[in-house]
Amino acid sequence: MPRLLVVHHSPTRATQGLLDAVLAGAKDPAIEGVEVLAAQALEATADDVLAADGYILGTSANFGYMSGALKHFFDSTFLAIGGALDAGGGAGESAGTTAKRPFGLFVHGRYDTTGAVRSVLSIVQALGWRQAHETLEVLGDLDDEQLAAAYELGATLAATIDAG
Repeated sequence: MPRLLVVHHSPTRATQGLLDAVLAGAKDPAIEGVEVLAAQALEATADDVLAADGYILGTSANFGYMSGALKHFFDSTFLAIGGALDAGGGAGESAGTTAKRPFGLFVHGRYDTTGAVRSVLSIVQALGWRQAHETLEVLGDLDDEQLAAAYELGATLAATIDAG
């Protein structure tokens, strides 16, 4: 059964709301046969990543960067999941274990999400992951449109790995 791994750091009501909507979309009844596993960024392991067929990453934007928890996730799993630190690697050309797997990203910030998005995308590029949905960037309080977009993000990634 295909597995979708949702790695998140959701310390605020807004990021938790986005996470809840993403998970609801990923578990949409119309999408059958996909296991959805949500893992807090400080608890997710390389084994979790290796066992998954696609990924959704969620973070708050903190001081122009991804959350420290999501950075820790990448720091503690990067080499084991196929990342390369050598020159010339990481232009989306990774031949690593998880290369070409689809991913999506949601980021919430109060004032700006640019640096957080850039930092996550640079790491997943070095892993060779394939972006399967546009990044969901949300500023300030959540509204119904943003929650619907988060639902769509979850459903799209689950449907993408279900289609294989």
